[in-house]
Amino acid sequence: MDRESLELRSTVTPDGTLRLHLEPVDLPEPGPGQLLVRIEAAPINPSDLGLMFGPADMETLTHDGQALTARIPDRAMLAMKARIGQSLPVGNEGAGTVIEAGPDQQHLIGRRVAMLGGAMYARLRLIEAKDCLVLPEGASAEEGAALFVNPLTALGFVETMRAEGHSAIVHAPAASNLGQMLVRICQADGIGLVNIVRSAEQVALLRDLGATHVVDSSTDSFREDLTEAIAATGATVSFDAIGGGEMTSTILNAMEAVAARNMTSYDRYGSSVMKQGYIYGALDTGPSVLRRGFGFSWRVGGWLLFHALQRLDPATVQRMRQRVLDEMTTTFASHYTARITLEEALEPERIAAYVRKSTGAKYLLTP
Repeated sequence: MDRESLELRSTVTPDGTLRLHLEPVDLPEPGPGQLLVRIEAAPINPSDLGLMFGPADMETLTHDGQALTARIPDRAMLAMKARIGQSLPVGNEGAGTVIEAGPDQQHLIGRRVAMLGGAMYARLRLIEAKDCLVLPEGASAEEGAALFVNPLTALGFVETMRAEGHSAIVHAPAASNLGQMLVRICQADGIGLVNIVRSAEQVALLRDLGATHVVDSSTDSFREDLTEAIAATGATVSFDAIGGGEMTSTILNAMEAVAARNMTSYDRYGSSVMKQGYIYGALDTGPSVLRRGFGFSWRVGGWLLFHALQRLDPATVQRMRQRVLDEMTTTFASHYTARITLEEALEPERIAAYVRKSTGAKYLLTP
């Protein structure tokens, strides 16, 4: 069988050039526990864009033969030192049909699977069966393409909340595919959720899903509305995909304002209520700013799905994966605004659209 694949690769050169190109790859025959999958759909997530383009100046994007190149600012090259000269495959997750399998996985030939493990922007993927979810008969690749990153992230927020003793969540920005999943999860599980969005249209979108607490950061009353929503839910943990700017700081200050209402005596160190802010994305790549009005009982840290899954016990992770499968067409359904091929992913006008990361605009690669 011909096992030649074509993979989308990202390389940083020593002179500070980022190169995005398609590279032929010959894959070996599947061994024990392995599957060879013909990839049929793979979503473009913000986490994929970070590997594809890194800190490159997108204004310098240009064609260079069969590749695209862009300049990386000198100040950003120090952080790129570990990946200089490496041709890195792109794409965290995807779905497709098993066309070959190791001797112990022959029963999966012809089945469609969802996959997590990188190198998904490709024609073929050799992967461990344990890194796959076998989709129900009749399920499409599009339905299975995004069953890991967003669904497990949303469930991971809830499991983190429970493990750390919190009872409700603040999420920003909340109108994304992931945010809509979190709304459905919290509704089903009876968890208080404060959704921060950026427009009246997004407020309407989440209210139509049944969200109770939706606050619009573009309004003059945002801080007051946020404080009252936190008071109504008792939220003391937040997950912020914006990263840069003051969103996490604003949330922590609102949590402290709510906690102060229940203080019976003055304490110059603020309330004793622990407030946790997690940053899990970088939609804004600028500095994260903290304006200290939230006392001394607080923590701010990064949250990454793959690290969170390692901290959870295997039984919990398996329960999460099974729930995703059981609710793949309801709670965890993703919706796409455009479908593009591998070749089209290298067209500058397409890139300008999918790197914009507009709320509600999700692109699907169909290799």
